[in-house]
Amino acid sequence: MPLLIVLSLGLLLSILVRFVELPLCQSRRPVTSFVTVLVCRCSLRFIGLRVRVVGEPIRGPGAILANHSSWLDILVLNSRQRLVFVSKSEVAAWPGIGHLARATGTLFIRREARGEVTAQARALSDRVAAGQTIALFPEGTSTDNRRVLPFKPSLLAGLLSKDLPDDLTLQPVTLWYEAPLGQDPRFYAWYGSMDFGPHALAVLAASHRGVVHVTYHAPIPVAGRERKSLAAEAEASVRGALPGREEQISTDGIVQGPEAGDRIAGVPYLRSEGEEVGHR
Repeated sequence: MPLLIVLSLGLLLSILVRFVELPLCQSRRPVTSFVTVLVCRCSLRFIGLRVRVVGEPIRGPGAILANHSSWLDILVLNSRQRLVFVSKSEVAAWPGIGHLARATGTLFIRREARGEVTAQARALSDRVAAGQTIALFPEGTSTDNRRVLPFKPSLLAGLLSKDLPDDLTLQPVTLWYEAPLGQDPRFYAWYGSMDFGPHALAVLAASHRGVVHVTYHAPIPVAGRERKSLAAEAEASVRGALPGREEQISTDGIVQGPEAGDRIAGVPYLRSEGEEVGHR
């Protein structure tokens, strides 16, 4: 499979280059980050997903805040700029995905570890201080490609450090997937209790190409702000560029659907008893 070959070669190359890069550059990734961009661009070509972009991504130290609906989000965002993703610690142990995440310098955090909030914020601010652009999914879960959940402001504490530049900005980014002709609008969405393997295979086997629309909104200055207002402003920008935004959220903030028995990307969705759809 061409995609698997590209990812494997990219992983191997990143490991080899990082072996030399680490002692010289520490947390900075002046070379391996370019490898990641190239690998992600090639991967999207093999997947057959076209990327349409509005606006320009920020460069240098700062953060992007994007909505999250698919494992493809990582490839799409990484294909446009050099990024360091922030992810829940469980991802590090996922087969395949965990290896790729570690190789690309992902910053892993334990969301449930309240006693580590200060240390996690410091780790994030250290990455920004080193000149890196951080990528956050502040919804805290993936959704069905049709709505935006409320942005959680907790991780933004790392961007408010007094040690960071006064001109630091964060940039809201909207991702919306246009399904291939004749497919469910949620075709590219990976959320709830959907299995990764069958969904990935269905995406790769699609006979028609889909499109992902990426909107880079105007950067928001961080100086003099507090995290709740920053999260609210970024959320409003992201939601404003998503089609059908008037029906994006239920009254309790939980994604509604899919229902048991639905098929998304040809994969049966089986919801376990008591599951809150959208949690991942």
